[in-house]
Amino acid sequence: MNNSLTTQNSVETPSGKDAAYENFPVGSWLLPAHLRPHIAVYYNFARAIDDIADNPDTGADEKIKRLSEFERAVLGEINPDPAYATGHSMCGSLKETGTSPQHCRDLIDAFKQDAVKGRYDDWDDLMQYCIRSAAPVGRYLLDLHGGSVDGYGPSDALCNALQVINHLQDCQDDFQTMDRVYLPGDWMAEHGATVEELSQNAATPGIRSVIDKCLDATEDLMVEARRLPAGLKSKRLAMESAFIVRIADALIVKLRNEDPVAGRVQLSKPGFIWCGIRGVGSVLL
Repeated sequence: MNNSLTTQNSVETPSGKDAAYENFPVGSWLLPAHLRPHIAVYYNFARAIDDIADNPDTGADEKIKRLSEFERAVLGEINPDPAYATGHSMCGSLKETGTSPQHCRDLIDAFKQDAVKGRYDDWDDLMQYCIRSAAPVGRYLLDLHGGSVDGYGPSDALCNALQVINHLQDCQDDFQTMDRVYLPGDWMAEHGATVEELSQNAATPGIRSVIDKCLDATEDLMVEARRLPAGLKSKRLAMESAFIVRIADALIVKLRNEDPVAGRVQLSKPGFIWCGIRGVGSVLL
């Protein structure tokens, strides 16, 4: 292996983002205590490979090389290497819980795509990305907690909705730091918007129209997503998912009323807590 990849710090490229940055509670007390360590391992793995894909100072070929080695580590195909410790930990966790490595491989595949693709033709093109970059997180949690009578569908819808919400929150930063635009290209053309407008101090009328159209499509996803808590076999995961559904609904409202080009739109701490109270209460009652 290349000497530049023999230490963990030279392979992983931490962005500084952590659980507090996410739009959802990561491994909260609502989930079973014996599963929280495994959820933390999965989150750390997902964060590590996402940070590699998002690092603006690493070339596409190098990103793909590192992500491929992480995949081999998860599958147990390489000897223990400190550079890929996060991947080896994920491998051990999957074996202990009997969970499929596919939920890791799909993430890796999506982040390899991030290394080489920065534009999306239409909503379907974006959803094909989200089903690999976001849905695997929900699928992993479902498998870990015994599944759902409704299969993966409602979980996929919620995770995809959260991904689009995150793309809208970060639309300016994604474009300026990585030249990525997750707004459907056909909707941009329809409303006469250009990607360069994402660098302005506020959303132009065209960009605002595209954001609103994305929110309309995200609302459609939420119709299916709201079915998720009722179908889960784990009551604890049902409470967690109901919490997250409330977060998604609240963020959609804020993104309707605020401008993500002018600044990152996010929930206040009281707003976040209120979503939790409402979500947990809806399951308990």
